[in-house]
Formats: sequence, C-alpha cells, structure tokens
Amino acid sequence: MYTLLLCWRYLRTRWIALASVISVTLGVATMIVVNAVMAGFAHEMQSRIHGILSDLVFESHSLSGFQDPAWHMEEIRRAGGDDIEGMTPTAAVPAMLNFQVRGQWVTRQIMLIGIDEKTHAQVSDFGRYLQHPDNRRQLSFDLRDGGYDTIDSQTDGQQVATRPALEGAGWPHRRMRVERERAWRQRQAELQAGEQAGGVDPRGSGPVRPVDHQVDAVLAATSPAVTADGDANTAPPGELPPTAPVDPFRAAKPEEGRSFDPAKEQFTGIVPGIGLASFRDSEGIDRFLVLPGDDVKITFPTAATPPKAVTDTYTVVDFYESKMSEYDSNFVFVPIEQLEKARGMIDPQTGLASVNSIQIKLRPGADLEEVRDRLRESFPADMYAVSSWKDKQGPLLSAVDMEMAVLNILLFMIVAVAGFGILAIFFMIVVEKTRDIGILKSLGASSSGVAGIFLGYGLFLGLVGAGAGLALGLGITWNINRIRVLVEWCTGERVFDPSIYYFFRIPTIVDPWTIAWIIAGAVGIAVAASVLPALRAARLHPVEALRHD
Repeated sequence: MYTLLLCWRYLRTRWIALASVISVTLGVATMIVVNAVMAGFAHEMQSRIHGILSDLVFESHSLSGFQDPAWHMEEIRRAGGDDIEGMTPTAAVPAMLNFQVRGQWVTRQIMLIGIDEKTHAQVSDFGRYLQHPDNRRQLSFDLRDGGYDTIDSQTDGQQVATRPALEGAGWPHRRMRVERERAWRQRQAELQAGEQAGGVDPRGSGPVRPVDHQVDAVLAATSPAVTADGDANTAPPGELPPTAPVDPFRAAKPEEGRSFDPAKEQFTGIVPGIGLASFRDSEGIDRFLVLPGDDVKITFPTAATPPKAVTDTYTVVDFYESKMSEYDSNFVFVPIEQLEKARGMIDPQTGLASVNSIQIKLRPGADLEEVRDRLRESFPADMYAVSSWKDKQGPLLSAVDMEMAVLNILLFMIVAVAGFGILAIFFMIVVEKTRDIGILKSLGASSSGVAGIFLGYGLFLGLVGAGAGLALGLGITWNINRIRVLVEWCTGERVFDPSIYYFFRIPTIVDPWTIAWIIAGAVGIAVAASVLPALRAARLHPVEALRHD
C-alpha cells in the first residue's frame, strides 16, 4: 500500500515529471494521427486500384490476344469452381489520342481499352467513377442529353461546383458546336462570294467593309475551326481558321450516299480518363480541354503482323475519374466490339474474336491467392498470365507498407526520447531521496518494495501520458478536416491542396489494434526507463543511505 501512496504523491508533487508526461503525450498523439492518416491514404489508394482492376486478371502475353473468350471463360469457371462470381473480356492496346484546342493539336499517349458495357461494371468499381448518374447505374457509349455532374460525386457531400463546364455537356454542347460551325462556314461562303463579285457584300448592296471582317473574326473565335483532315475545333481568339472550309465529318460517313449529321449523330463513343481532358487550377476548379460531345481522333496498331497504324474518329460520352493519376491520365475505354473490328481481331473465317484479357471477380470470402494458383496450374504459363490485383500493383503496395513501417519507427523515437527523460529524472530522485530510502528500509521496507515504488511511478507516468495522448490523438484525427479549414483560414494558404491530392477531405482510419500497440509501447518504454533507477534504489544499504547527507 505504501508503494502506491508514494507513487501517487510523487505524481502530484514532482512537477519535473510533467515534462516526461508531455513528451509521452505528444509522441502517442502524433503516432495515432499519422497512422490514421496513412491508413486512410493507403485504403483510398487500394480501393481505387482495386476499382479498375478485378480480383484476378487472366491475360495473354501478346497484344494480339487469344481467340474465343467464351471458351476460355468456361474453362476458367471449371477450374475456379464456385469461387468465380463474374467475368468479362477486355482488349487493350497502346494508342495516341489527338484533339484540337484553339487550333492547336494536343497529343496524348494512352492505353485504349475495349470493354463490354453490360458486364464490365459487374467485376469492378468502374461504374462508380463515371460523371453521369445514368452511366454510374449502367454504362452506355451513347451520348447523354445533359445531366453530367458539376459537383464531384466523390466529395462526400461537399456542395462545391468544381466542374461548371459540364453543365451543358453532352448533346446540348454538341448541337451548339455544330450550329456555331455552320454559321461560321456560311459566313465564310458569303465573304468568298462577295470577294468574287468585286468586293460587294452579298447581304446588301454595299462593298465588304472592314467591320465585317472584325465581326467574322469574333465569330471565328467562338466557332469551331475546320482543318484539312476533317476535324472541328475552336480557332484561336481573333484569328480566322488557316484552312479552307471542307466537310469536317467526311472521314466517317456511316453509309455511302447519306450525309453524316453531327447535330443528330455521333461517332463510336469513348470514355477517357478525366486527367486526359482537363486540369485543375489553384482554386480546385476543373478546366476542360474536351467535353462530352466533342470528337477526337485515336491512332492505334492493328493486330496484323507486322502491325499497321490506323486512325479513327470517336465521340467523348463521359469521363472516368478514379482519382489515381496513373489511370485518369492514361486510360481510354471504348466498346470492345468496335476495337476488335478496327484492329482486325475477328477471324474472317471462323468469326471468332480475340481479346487480351479476362477480368475475374471472386465471391466474397474466396481465397484470392488459392484461386489464382488453381488457374495457374490449369493454363500453360508460356501462353497465359494469371495475377491478382495485388500482384499487378505489388511494388506500389509494398512501397506504401515500407513507408508506414519506417515512419512508425521514426515517430516511436519521440516516445523513446521521453523514456530517456524519465530515466534521468528517476536517477535524480534516487540521489535526492537516498536518506528517505534508508529510513524506509530501516523501518522494514524490502528491496523489492523500494524498487516497486519507482517501477510503479514509471507505470503511472506512462499510463497518464499515454491516456492523454490517446485523447489528444483521437480528437485531432476525428476533427482533422475542421482543423485543416481553421489553419487555412488563419494562414490564407492551402494545407491540403485538392489539385495535388485529388481528395477534398483528408482520409483517416482509426485501427484499434494500432492504437493498442502504440499505448502498450509507450507504457512499456516508461516502465523500462524506470528499471535502472529502481534497481539502484533497491541496492542501497540502509546504514549507508542514512549516513548520506
């Protein structure tokens, strides 16, 4: 009993121990906050990686792929058994995306992926990353008549219109673009007719005036410019298009003898990553270079040997945004049937199509690695590769785990510093209280009892510091986004810039097991730091201690 009483008295009266308590508190709080934020980021990253990749990927080593995906899916289901919940074929090929912005060509390197719009969303989270609510329910490569999100659907309820340009996207944008182009072309034809008539304005009896050219320049600045190869885009402000008017859609007329009406028809739809068509400014507003309803050109190799480059025109129908820059700035999705036809992946004799891979979704609770190994045993490794989504991103996931481990080691040193402080303070107490220790021993206190005083004191310091750190750490973690807003308001600078992280909120996950080992480690360090002073106090001889002055 006297041991507990002395520990409680020292804890209340020895204010020098407050420094150790504060050190333990700050160390524990820092570790809790950092681990929660790192766990949140890791979870977001893994969920987005898994969102585009199915549980398992069965793929060919060649870009030409393998024929008869239906037969392969039957064999996969036979080998995987009841663990297979769903499958969908895909075809992927490197390609180049081209579009015009104010008369200037923009070229992007992409991965063109052909998907089945009916089954692809069933094996991954692809659908939830689209910008049109109807496409999130069921993907369609047909252009929508407006209704695209002007507020990021992944902002967790933040009502900030970060994409005002999408308000009129879809068919309204396409019809407006076509009307402007036709008005511009009509005006160009009138000007040419006036010049051929000797400078007489065909709209009236007077000559063509300089002001008419100024009006035409303004109209051209807001109307699509037409290039020689048939693309419609916007001309630079105040400049007339450099080429003569031609039919901008002559390259892809669906039927011979029938004109293609871009105000009512579209090319094959595509869904590019949002990073290919936009950029985010310093205020978190997305600025778009291309909108749903615009036409782009894609160049890709055929499946022939040797391959040949082919170019086709497509219409943007939606954007894909996983918030992983590797995907959003690289992937473009297209109907798999159209890609197979364009690349020549359909055998003209048998009519069987070829695909590059088959995405496989497993039932909940299935052993990912066990099913993967079963498929590897059933198919020759020199023809097919079977990998899980973790295998696909193994180096990235391992790097994140290593970063968290190293960061925890560094942060734990803060608590270790507090332990050295406890060690120094306890040695000072032993020296200062040598006479008191001698009195206790002369009154019958055992060596273990004296040692227990200092060990109990260290335990009390660890528990108080860890408890305070737990409360502080959880308080900061649960209110970290409010704290972020307050700091940004005080400093006038962004602490968590969405243009860099593409998150509007700092993600956090509190893991009870992580908190448990942090608390146990902090208390353990505090107790371990009191061992040497406790042993020294326990070894003091009563007579020698009483003679101490």
